Amino acid sequence: MNDQDGDWNYHLRILSNSARDSTDPASDPSVLQSVKKLHGFCKLENSDDLVARIYPQINKVFQRSVASLSQSESGTSKSLLLLAILQFFLDFGDMVLHDADPSLRTFFRSCLSREFSDAAVAEATCEFLVENKRKLLASFPNLLPQFFPLLLKLIAWNWEKLEKSFLKIFPGLISPGSFLPLFPSILDLPMLVVALEKVERSSGSGSRVGGSIASIQKSAAPEMLLALMDEAYTGSTIGDGGDDSESEDNNTIDVADPLFLELLKDENDGLAERHRASPALNAALQAAASGPRSERMKQTLKIAPRLLDVYFSVTLRDANDSLICALIPLLMTRNSTMFPDKTFSHEIRRRLLEFVLAAFQRSPNFIALLKKPIIDRLGEAYDDSAKRELALQLCWAIGEYGGGGESHKEAARELFESLELLLYENLSSSRLGLRQESGNASRRTTQSRLLCFVVTAIAKLATYHRELLPRARVALGKVVRSRISDARVWRRAHDYLGLMNEPGICWSVLGPSRVSEKRFPGTVNWSEGGDRVVAHIPFHILSEQGGPPFHDFALSDVIIKN
Repeated sequence: MNDQDGDWNYHLRILSNSARDSTDPASDPSVLQSVKKLHGFCKLENSDDLVARIYPQINKVFQRSVASLSQSESGTSKSLLLLAILQFFLDFGDMVLHDADPSLRTFFRSCLSREFSDAAVAEATCEFLVENKRKLLASFPNLLPQFFPLLLKLIAWNWEKLEKSFLKIFPGLISPGSFLPLFPSILDLPMLVVALEKVERSSGSGSRVGGSIASIQKSAAPEMLLALMDEAYTGSTIGDGGDDSESEDNNTIDVADPLFLELLKDENDGLAERHRASPALNAALQAAASGPRSERMKQTLKIAPRLLDVYFSVTLRDANDSLICALIPLLMTRNSTMFPDKTFSHEIRRRLLEFVLAAFQRSPNFIALLKKPIIDRLGEAYDDSAKRELALQLCWAIGEYGGGGESHKEAARELFESLELLLYENLSSSRLGLRQESGNASRRTTQSRLLCFVVTAIAKLATYHRELLPRARVALGKVVRSRISDARVWRRAHDYLGLMNEPGICWSVLGPSRVSEKRFPGTVNWSEGGDRVVAHIPFHILSEQGGPPFHDFALSDVIIKN
């Protein structure tokens, strides 16, 4: 290192002078260069003595920079300097017994919260997090999950340039403590952009959005405390401020609105979902959905579905059953509550329903554990198209997985009763409206589709739990005898009634798709169909031929009894 002694001493003197000087270290560009040079020397030499000599000066520069954050205008240069010092702490902290966790949290709270809208700072932060991802997750596993709201603000404001790097970071935001709160935050990304753009308009400077948010949060802190106390002691809901929460143009959110501040928070508070009942927020969302879209909003409407894909993928791979079971009711609630954009809503809802079915396939017992929210969702099947589609998928899952499995008899009975109620309500002329001759084609199709799902679920559930067979026969018989039923519904009910007369065939067709030890005489083992003829089914049972069979052999002649 003889040839580098002069450079090394020169850069160390620069740090030493900066640590003693009264000026802001970030105001001198040479300080950043000296930190990077000294960091490179330490990596090259890998010397504990060298690190020990440099560390005190670098730590002093870090403390001086943090202390002057609120007074400094050089936000970009200061952020880059702090990131360079943090890199030194992560690489050599073990040699000098320096715990980098407080320093990292200080950077997020005091610096990044103000400078996330700066493109250079956002890019440098993402590069820092990508480079140190493994080390951060191993040594500081709660850091990224704690600050996921801040990182979502960063990416919502700077997605176009940081797409690839943020997708590498995003799985690190998911932990047991952030798992539930992160889900609604992803869905609310468009709402977050509405709030950020409101701050930008009010501050008049896009590059200082973070500083404006900090000022708003500081000035609104007493009002937030009073609102929280009022909610705790009186039961009133935060955000029920009426017309006072609306701005002059009646289309934007008041910066003092508690729900507005909730969207702009920097840290995870552990709350999975709060009641959102702000008229100003609803007005702002409708205005944003119906008015011209900014480029940032257009990008955000594409971001959320992609992030949701990663979230669900990580969930199915890593999350335990208790977390997934807690997520499903929240998902059901948010299925009909999201940013009012048609394409965005369609993409999000498709992913939500796919995840619900995948979760039930992974753990069918969830259906029994979540019978109360499932029954509630079935009761909302008439409210709107989103809730009706969710109810359809839940009906399918109930039938496909036997209400949670053969061991959950009581839950299966309660779910069966809910399906019965849904069936009988839809059979009534007041629900279907089939006796009215005009304007009902679309509604008739929709209700018929719902009835087909319900009829199938009833038949499959009764196949799993044979004590429900008498009630299932009564329910399906009413459909067959009903004069107002759609032909498709009538045929399906008729088919299932025929299948129920042959337990083996019924179990083969309507029973579990998974391999089951439960067998009846004549049960078909479909897994053997690749190398042998597994069955000869009289297809008149399936209503392919009305009336009696046209052949002269009985089912007992075809299927040999053991």
